[in-house]
Order: sequence, then structure tokens, then C-alpha cells
Amino acid sequence: MARNETKFMESAIALSEELNFSRAARKMGISQPMLTKNIQDLETLVGGPLFVRDRKNVKLTDAGRAYVHEARLSLLHGERAMEAARSVLQDADTPLHIGRSPYTDPFLITTLLSLELPLFPRLKIELASQFSFDLVHDLLAGALDMAIATEPPESPLLSKVQIGESPFYIAMAKRDELAGYSSVTLDMMANRWWVLFERRLHPPLYDSIRRIAEQRKIRPSKTHHITAPEEAFPFVADQSALAFVVKAGALLMARNGVTVRPLAEPELRLRTYLASRADNESKVASELLRTFMRRMSDVNKYKQLPLPISA
Repeated sequence: MARNETKFMESAIALSEELNFSRAARKMGISQPMLTKNIQDLETLVGGPLFVRDRKNVKLTDAGRAYVHEARLSLLHGERAMEAARSVLQDADTPLHIGRSPYTDPFLITTLLSLELPLFPRLKIELASQFSFDLVHDLLAGALDMAIATEPPESPLLSKVQIGESPFYIAMAKRDELAGYSSVTLDMMANRWWVLFERRLHPPLYDSIRRIAEQRKIRPSKTHHITAPEEAFPFVADQSALAFVVKAGALLMARNGVTVRPLAEPELRLRTYLASRADNESKVASELLRTFMRRMSDVNKYKQLPLPISA
């Protein structure tokens, strides 16, 4: 990659983030006139404006957004190429950057980390923790090689394989009347206090809960929003609220007077996928996916065996 191309991309990215020439120049450690020249030369090269500016404001054009998106990927891939080459030359670990939600089923993470790839004996998995929708954003931006995400959005840029499915769980006080049931439904939760995750954490899942409840005319007495299941504990333990949590959250909540029951709503099953960019041609990522799916297939076969097994 030519030095001019690199400085153009770095200049455009910095300006898109700061939307201010002075701050962007300071961020890059260059003078403002130099940054201005880089942007002007870049716009001449592409044949049109990437930024609209006046004395007070700087805004990205549609062309600018497209350029910055690809520029980030180009710089990232350049860094990854250097990293991969150095790893081979130094006989170092082969890194694979995988994102996961902090509330992913722990079994899936344990299984993933236990895999051994004969073709890549020095595989090193670098785990990053982020909420599902942010994981997909980072994946498409090239910041991650793969991601374990719950109900990721449909996208032609995304390749995904389902690796798990589970219900929501409802956390409640052990003294709650619903604790007497093996599972609960939304109808049983009508006119109760609901604790829900914030919509921004996963808009489609949040909207599905609200939509199904509205269609069936099921309304909570009030709703409280949280960003982590631990935040729901005092409301459930002391104030009889009912909290929506995933499996990992249920494991955290089931203690000190709080219990959990699966939510028996077929439309609200949580499907977890191992996802990558559709154009990801990484051999190590492909081998990891194949090995993981074989391991999960063996686990699922074992789970389906009738117990006890007659001799």
C-alpha cells in the first residue's frame, strides 16, 4: 500500500471521527494545513467531495461514508497481514479474533476454547466481549474474524451457522407464586412488574417481546430497564419483579432467594450463531468452524441418547 494512500485513509478516518479539522490534525500529530491538503488531494483523486464543510461544521457525504468504511477495512487488513507474516517468521501463535456476548452460554465458549486444530497447532483465540448488535458491527467492519452472536441481523455480507438455541428465562423470588410452575408464559406474567434489557442492546429481540405481548393484550404493571442481569437482582429479590434473562444470566441470578424458570414461548426462542464476513477466506477460521460444528454434532448426539441405556 503506497504511503500516500495510507495517509489519505488515515486523514479521512480521523476527520470522520472528529468532524473538526483542528482536532483531527492534533489526533494525527500533523498540522491543520497538512490535513486540509491531504483531504483536498484525496477528493481530487476520487473525483468529488467526501466532506461538506463551512466555518462551523464538517459533515460526511455519502461518498465520504463509503470511503471511510472501506478505508478502515483496508488499514485493518494491512495490520492483520503484517501480524500474520510476523507470526510465521517468528513461529509465533496464530491469532484469531473472536467476539462474543458477555452472556453467551458458557458451554459454547468452553467448547470453542477447548478445540485443537492439527493444521494450526499454535492457534491462539483472542476473545473480545461485546453485545450482539455491536459484535455484528465490529465483524462487518473487519475488527473481528468471527463472532458468537444471538439473533444477528440478516445481511448478505454475513455468513452464519446456528450453534445453539435456548429459551428466555424469567427470574423471580422463590416465594413468588410462579415459582411453583416448571415454566411460565407471558400470559402468566400479565399485570406484573417486568425487568427488561435496554432496547439498544438488541432491538429486534426487545421489539419481539413487546410485539407479542401487545398482540395478546398482555401488559406489565410497570417496566424497568437494565443493561446487565446483575442489576435486576435487587428488584427481583426484594420487590417481586420478574426479570427476562438469558441462560448465562439465569445462572448468575439463581441465588439468595431468587430462582428462574424457562419462558415457554416458542416465538421467543434465542438462537445463537457463529458468524463471519461472507468474504472471509481465512483457512484457520474455516478449519475452526468445521471442527467446532463436528464437536457440537457429537455433543447433540450424546444428548439425544435415551437414558438409561439398556445393555
